[in-house]
Amino acid sequence: MAKAGKSARVPPDRSGKSIGLKGLADYLGLSPATVSLVMNGSAVADTIAQETKDLIFEAARKLNYKPNFFARSLRIGRSLTIGVMVPEVSQGYNATVLSGIEDYLLQEGYFYFLASHRFRQDLIDEYPQMFLQRSVDGLIVVSTTWRRQLPIPVATVSSHDEVQGVTNIVLDHRRAAEVALRHLVELGHRKIAVIKGQDFVPDTEIRWNAIAAVAHELGVPISPKLTVQIERNSPSPEQGYRVTQELLASNEPFTALFAFNDISALGAMRAIDEFGWRVPRDVSVVGFDNIETAAYHIPGLTTVQQPLREMGKMAAESVLRRLSRVDNEFSRIAAKIIVEPELIVRGTTAAAPVPRKRSTGAVQSR
Repeated sequence: MAKAGKSARVPPDRSGKSIGLKGLADYLGLSPATVSLVMNGSAVADTIAQETKDLIFEAARKLNYKPNFFARSLRIGRSLTIGVMVPEVSQGYNATVLSGIEDYLLQEGYFYFLASHRFRQDLIDEYPQMFLQRSVDGLIVVSTTWRRQLPIPVATVSSHDEVQGVTNIVLDHRRAAEVALRHLVELGHRKIAVIKGQDFVPDTEIRWNAIAAVAHELGVPISPKLTVQIERNSPSPEQGYRVTQELLASNEPFTALFAFNDISALGAMRAIDEFGWRVPRDVSVVGFDNIETAAYHIPGLTTVQQPLREMGKMAAESVLRRLSRVDNEFSRIAAKIIVEPELIVRGTTAAAPVPRKRSTGAVQSR
């Protein structure tokens, strides 16, 4: 196992300028290869004494060591960059998935280019070619319909399209519907309303089909009169607020609401409150995703948790693993990784209220 030398050959740089790999190795009395293995987190570095690794990291901080990504890129024949496509950068689903992607890529010494397309088909079509022109090593596509094959590794999150050579990380939506609806049924709810996602969001159809099937099996089929759909391309709670206003104005009785995501659930609760009802006394609400703010709402939002950060990490790991294949046969590989949901019960669900006559008052306008 390699050990650091007893004396430094190069004095510390007090000017604030960064030092390169060779200078750091000279200072420690180690070979550049040993220092490179440790600084890049190589698996081979496990054979190097922990004392030596600690000294390398300490010296790197003291000497303001900065890795030369360009040199490393030339050495391994890669750009060390990954392209990432998301519908938008906003709170909730996309931001949490992106944080998982970022965590893994930074850990592995990769940079990434991020592009948001707002579900514009022209941008969805153009961005892959732009990424290829910038020599990205791989591509990660989040919550976007994807049917293309590229000459680089591709991983998708919540795409649901089976494409040769593309790894797709998806949630078990049937299980998600089961845990949410069974929870409501066990609380005595029989009239359950549903907020569907936008037609252009890949999860919408598969999630709705799962909810409809499970509800029928549980003996609580979802009435079309209790189904509303978000239409606009916006991540704002406003969308859940508006469709819930429509639902309440219809005077169709319901005691529980299952929202497409946590953002729309928060908007729905605002509409319910303005109608003069209380959550969960009058209506129980279940969200989807378990975004960070869900736990801090009053009451805390009961929701179906997707392991979004982990899904992002899995997508990034899949792309980098394909890059490490010596035979480079990723174009002939197809895979689907299914992750499990978990119901997080908080304060927005409770026993169904005793049947009573509904108010006929109009929904207050904002």
